Amino acid sequence: MRLYITAIMVFVFCLAQSSAQDSTQASLPSVKIKDINGNLINTADLGRDGKPVVLSFWATWCKPCLQELQTYHGLYEDWVKELGVNIYAISIDDSRNALKVPGFAKGRNWKFPVLLDMNQEFKRAMNVNNVPHTFIIMNGKVVWTHSAFAPGDEEDVEAELRKLVGKEG
Repeated sequence: MRLYITAIMVFVFCLAQSSAQDSTQASLPSVKIKDINGNLINTADLGRDGKPVVLSFWATWCKPCLQELQTYHGLYEDWVKELGVNIYAISIDDSRNALKVPGFAKGRNWKFPVLLDMNQEFKRAMNVNNVPHTFIIMNGKVVWTHSAFAPGDEEDVEAELRKLVGKEG
């Protein structure tokens, strides 16, 4: 009986590992959303230029989201210069709260683009359950994902970015 339970546990673990690897090589879905200036963006076009892209799903009411984005804001210029990264902050605020997002982002002087996913189509397509949720995209493929934020998580993001651009260490 013990051998049977162990075999099942090993099988479930292997299945979970396989599933996690598959999800990190998924193509970016094609969803049309707007930036805070009203320009239409096709999400499938993000990260197709050979540079790494960080997508951060967030909401105005989410304190860890704001902490994450403020941290990225502080690192943004260095990451752009050294790693060539693009960062997109994707607000999942509904249509009522989305009206606040442009002023909210401008008031914090975020230099990275802020996109509005008011109908949460992109959120659903990316299988985001909680915010903040961060993805790293390279050549249209999801290569890394992380949910939640705690101080120091930005170091993991940077380490992944460095691997992608061959600047480890």
